[in-house]
Order: sequence, then structure tokens, then C-alpha cells
Amino acid sequence: MTDRLIRPSIAALRPYVPGKPIEEVERELGLTNLVKLASNENCLGPSPRAVEAVRAAAPAAWLYPDAACFALKRSLSEFHALPPDHFTLGTGSDEILHLISLAFFNPGDEVAFGDPSFVVYESAAALMGCVPVKVPLRAFTHDLAAMRTAITERTKCVFIANPNNPTGTMNTADEVERFLDGLPEHVIVVMDEAYHEYVERIDYPLTLRYVREGRNVVVLRTFSKIYALAGLRVGYGMARPELSKWLNAVREPFNVNSLAQVAAIASLHDAEQVTRTRAMNSAGKAWLYRKLERLGLPFVPTEANFLLIEVGRDSNAVFQALLRKGVIVRTGDLFGLPTYIRVTIGTEDMNRRFIHALELALGEVTEGTIA
Repeated sequence: MTDRLIRPSIAALRPYVPGKPIEEVERELGLTNLVKLASNENCLGPSPRAVEAVRAAAPAAWLYPDAACFALKRSLSEFHALPPDHFTLGTGSDEILHLISLAFFNPGDEVAFGDPSFVVYESAAALMGCVPVKVPLRAFTHDLAAMRTAITERTKCVFIANPNNPTGTMNTADEVERFLDGLPEHVIVVMDEAYHEYVERIDYPLTLRYVREGRNVVVLRTFSKIYALAGLRVGYGMARPELSKWLNAVREPFNVNSLAQVAAIASLHDAEQVTRTRAMNSAGKAWLYRKLERLGLPFVPTEANFLLIEVGRDSNAVFQALLRKGVIVRTGDLFGLPTYIRVTIGTEDMNRRFIHALELALGEVTEGTIA
């Protein structure tokens, strides 16, 4: 009887499955001193400036936050050299995806995205009764030529995660330029750049150019990754004012809490935090590459802070074996990759613990592919 009360598009939603939290594993297995490498968090933690800003602002937590996020918008405007009316603030960039669907999607619209990519894209489409158009990756990277071919008169939006999650791959400036060249005006392109600060390649696209040109491009960024504010939930979108005003129109009031706002502002002013994290990630990536090559395990070279690794076994079995050793990773079956695991690049000690646990886990799990 309850099913008759639910909108069909909601019934089709696939709930987001977050990485297993440390507290849950501690309760289930009675383990301590766990290493969580499942959710692409910044293991260095937030900027000391952000911590101090939160401490100073905490006594005023009885007040509602600034609903307009005036000070944070001003800081972002200065940081990106973009007028404040181009910004929309959200509880993580995930919320901006939700706002995009509320503001622009109609039932029957087509929404295109890579497969596999960030699972929330499909949820955003399903929420509004849209038709998801999944375009298979090519060599673990968005096939922008195929995505361009998939665009029809019914296409409303194309989501492009760059770097892509869960593969860590990126599309170049030339590829993005060719994709956007002559794109129909009824199509909104969302460039999800949650991991862009980690990119080391010089041919990464500078997509804010398209926002400044007044294109139908929305660029998403977050404070959850390199700025290590995942627990405070703050992200933002940048788009021409004609688009951003409608995103702000459907945004809930007081959506970004006051502690998140001050922490984000402080983080923007701590360039050393980004430098430290990039250095840690680069060193950890190089070390993990060497160890995985020694183990004979294929992996996808990454421009993010995580690695997609082919383990040649049931990823759930490997996940459970790692869990028993106090290491939490992400299974690939969630992305249609049942013999892969995704692991966050952590501190030197975390990476060493992961490799040691992985060697033991591989010895416990029978090798073989998944039917």
C-alpha cells in the first residue's frame, strides 16, 4: 500500500552508500586503531587556522548562520576573481548537484554522465524523473567524444567529474574545449572538480574561463577534500548569474552552518595547507605505485587522492579481509568493478599499513574473477 504513495522517480532512486565509518567497524569487530581509506578524505586534517576559527566561533553557535554566506562569498570572490553573484554555497558540493536538479530538470529530460562516475549524478536525474544516459568510460576516462554524440534535443545536463571518481583520471583542456565547442544552448555542463587541487598535470582545463565567458557551465568545488573539512560539509558552485540565481532560489535557508563558513574562509587563507597536502599526496602516490607494481597489481594512474586497484579477486572478500586487519577501503562492485578496490592515499604510516594488510589479505582470498 505504501508503494502507491511514492513518486515513481523516487522509487527508482539508488541510495548513496557512504564509506564505512570507523565507529561502526569498532562496534562490529571490536577493533581499535583503525585506518579509514574509504572516502578520499584528507588524512592530514584541516588547517590549524580553520580549527582556531571554529573554536572562536563556537560560542555564537546559538545564532542562525548568515543565510547569504556573505563573508564566505566575498572570500571566494576574491580568491577566484569572480563576482559574488556567480556563487552558490551548499552543504558540500553534493547539495549543489541536488540544487541543479531542482532548478533545471524536468521529467523526461535526459541527463548524461560517465559510467562509472560519481553515483549522485544518477540520483540527481532519478529524483526529477529524468532519463539517465550512461556513457561508458574509455580507458577509465570520460569519453567526451561519445558523450557529445549522446546529446540529443532532450538532453538537459551533462555531468563531468574531472578528475573522475572512482577512477582518478582526468580530461585535458583540449578535450574539454572540443566537447564544449558549439554545444547546443539547451545543455548545461557541470564540471565537478572536487579533486582539482590534487592534479599535477599541466594540461588540466581551467574551466572558470567558460563561466567568465557566460557559457552554460557550472563548476563545482568543495572544502571536503584538500581542505579537510568533510565533517563540516561546505562546497560551492560557480556559474553565470542567470544560472546561479535559480540555484540560490531553490537553496534552503541557513544550509551552510556558521562553523563551516568560518572554517572555509580560514582555509582559503592557508595556502600552506594545500602545499603540505599536495606534497603528501604526491609522495604517497609514488610510493604506492612502486609497492603495487612489486605486488603485480594493476592500478589506474591517478590525478586525485585515491587509487583504483585491480586485485583479481572478489573486492568484497578483500574488503572484509582488510577490515579484519583494521583497514577500511572501498569495494569496486559499487561502481560495476567487482574485482577492484578504491583506496585513499593517506599518510606514510597509513599507506604502509594498507600495503602490509593488503599483502596478507591477498594471501587469504582465493584468486579469480567475478562471474
